[in-house]
Amino acid sequence: MPRQLRARASRPNYASLPTIGDEGTSSGSDFAPDKLSDDAPENDPEVDEEEAEAVPKQGNTLATAARSRPSITETRPFHKPPPKSQSAQVSTSKMSAPRAAKMYALPNPSVHHRHKAMPVFLRKEKVERLDAPPTLFNPPKIVSTNSMTSEQFLTDRISRAWGYNVGPGPVWDIMEDRSSFKEALEGEDTPINESLRRPRVHQCVEVKPGWTRLDERDAARYFPTNTMLTDNGQPAPLHCFLGPYGSQTRVEMAMFDSHATSEYMPGSTSFVFNVGSPAWGVDWCPTYSDDRPHRGYKHYLAVAPFSSRSHSPMIGAKVHRPVPACIQIWGLQSKQENTLQEDRSLAGEIKCEMVVCLESGPAFEIKWCPLPSHDQWNEVHMEEHPRKLGLLAGTFEDGSLSIYVVPDPEDVRSKDDDLTRPTSVHIPEPLLRIELEETCCWSLDWANSETIAVGCTNGYVAVYDIGHAIRTDMLPTHYISIHQSAVRALSWIRIPPTNGSGVPSTSEDPTVLATGGYDGMECLIDIREPHGNIVNRTRDVINSTTYSPFAGGPIMIDHDNSVKAYAISPSTLGRGHVLLEPDGPVWSVSASEYHAQLAVGSADGSCVTTNTLKTTRRGGSVPFFFRKIFQLDYSRKTGEFRMLDHFLPQETQERSTKLKGKQAKKDESETSTSTGVWPPEVGVHRVTWNMGNGLGGAPLLASTTGSGLCRVDWLLGRWMRNKVPYVNVPNMRKEVDDVMDEDSGDEVV
Repeated sequence: MPRQLRARASRPNYASLPTIGDEGTSSGSDFAPDKLSDDAPENDPEVDEEEAEAVPKQGNTLATAARSRPSITETRPFHKPPPKSQSAQVSTSKMSAPRAAKMYALPNPSVHHRHKAMPVFLRKEKVERLDAPPTLFNPPKIVSTNSMTSEQFLTDRISRAWGYNVGPGPVWDIMEDRSSFKEALEGEDTPINESLRRPRVHQCVEVKPGWTRLDERDAARYFPTNTMLTDNGQPAPLHCFLGPYGSQTRVEMAMFDSHATSEYMPGSTSFVFNVGSPAWGVDWCPTYSDDRPHRGYKHYLAVAPFSSRSHSPMIGAKVHRPVPACIQIWGLQSKQENTLQEDRSLAGEIKCEMVVCLESGPAFEIKWCPLPSHDQWNEVHMEEHPRKLGLLAGTFEDGSLSIYVVPDPEDVRSKDDDLTRPTSVHIPEPLLRIELEETCCWSLDWANSETIAVGCTNGYVAVYDIGHAIRTDMLPTHYISIHQSAVRALSWIRIPPTNGSGVPSTSEDPTVLATGGYDGMECLIDIREPHGNIVNRTRDVINSTTYSPFAGGPIMIDHDNSVKAYAISPSTLGRGHVLLEPDGPVWSVSASEYHAQLAVGSADGSCVTTNTLKTTRRGGSVPFFFRKIFQLDYSRKTGEFRMLDHFLPQETQERSTKLKGKQAKKDESETSTSTGVWPPEVGVHRVTWNMGNGLGGAPLLASTTGSGLCRVDWLLGRWMRNKVPYVNVPNMRKEVDDVMDEDSGDEVV
């Protein structure tokens, strides 16, 4: 008899059994919870996520009551779970569980809309503006004008006018100084003069005794080195192609060599120089406005190179002193002092005037005191003790924050020195050295001439009163835990705090800091409250941040190499929008206190600029342009570099996160994308605008690279269709009676 299978016994279907807590249908039981009223908020998919969180607490009370008593519902057939796209709707349902409040603010989800920049500090006094285009090494023509923030009408009008700038640099017509320092002098006259807003500070500080002059043989151990050295012990020269694309010239550049790009490309206003090794620190030296004519409107630039091209420091690892290193002082000046003023800008040069030899190791970051701290230049110095050029702060590889009093190059140079070679000066000890036993100092920023903030490798931020530390001790005024790893980006929000009545206290220090770290968090910190407020999280390292008074908040780095501006105005606090998406990871960002242009340096070898006050919505008459100032390429086969410039403007291609994956293949053929791997030699490590030499020096942009090649660019913008908005600048700034109606609409050109 064949074997037969046993008949399958029936099993209960658990999907058809009564469920607990399912309120999708009515059970008809008298013990079931009552149905919610029609006045309760519905699950509308158009409601914003933050609006959904603002549901009255009555809904949460009803939800709690509903969960406290079980409900037996009728059976219903098995169905598939809802798609993932409905997860947002389910999370905002009427009976959802209460959620904890968010610790950060989401950026603006709209791609085609931008939040209007809201100024935080409103200056009511008169300011200065240029009356003619500025030129290098010539005195600027300055007139008095109304401040951009003196009236809401002017704020809206001038902000809209900035959006019509389509050039690589700022438009000189509407530049103004929007800085705020507690040291600003208040006299009988309104502070329209730069010498009152940016006075001379630290006049009692002198160059520390013990400095010595070194000859080239003794100073060679402090200079950058390389595996390949020349006969005199210096790094081998670099070979770089300069000039227009297709007809470039191969140029050999040894350390301390410099060239004007106008030699190979007529009409160019840039300078290229070699510091010998990768440079991670660069900053312009502020000068006093009344002393600039005595040196022909010369600009000083400090550059801090590494000890060698292969040097790779460890984060948080201190080196034991002495460790030889140097900081180079470069001077941008007129090539011929006896040249007529009209031709000075065509005969400029940049050369290394002094090398400061230190024992603290290579610098990770350097910054001058933001206000002029040099001695007077209006008289001939006859004393043996040199005058000072300024106070230079830096974070060094020995883990310290050190502040050096840099001597004036004019006073340390002897008459017998070769003018083509720099003078070497050894400074054994700084004016002030700050060290923390448990961590290393990694980043820094000045709030004014006395207050300085330091980002540490353990995630803490320390604030010091430099004036008090010089006189007494070096204890920090604040020591706050913000990040879980090293703080790489740090920037003060340079606005005065307000009292209980909302009136700015201009005589007090700023209290708000913007930070970013290796943990991917971007925070805003009020040092009066010992904790950080997260504004954004990302999986990338935050390498740099800067504060822009024109953008109304800090500018930081987000995922996918994007650069975002975040608002700090109370009405839009934490909201952000994308300004730029470079092709490579961002190393440095820099904004100016004189104009609305933003400079970005990235690892792909490009230095780009863009306008932070673009129009608030796409589809207008002005495109969203960004300008590539230069592109540095490197050939691994030949070991040669190529520097390209004069690129055509490109339009910013912004796409939301959802569209990036869908349109990646579609836009691959339409947009020019570079490789994802770049040589470390081409990375643009630092970019910085000139903010210490008045309106005449504001268009200067300095940048450093991983090869040791550095560059200074003179950048000016232009109006869309070469037409000034609102007829002319006096009419725009309400200096004269309007020649057009105020309600003329959005068409201002």
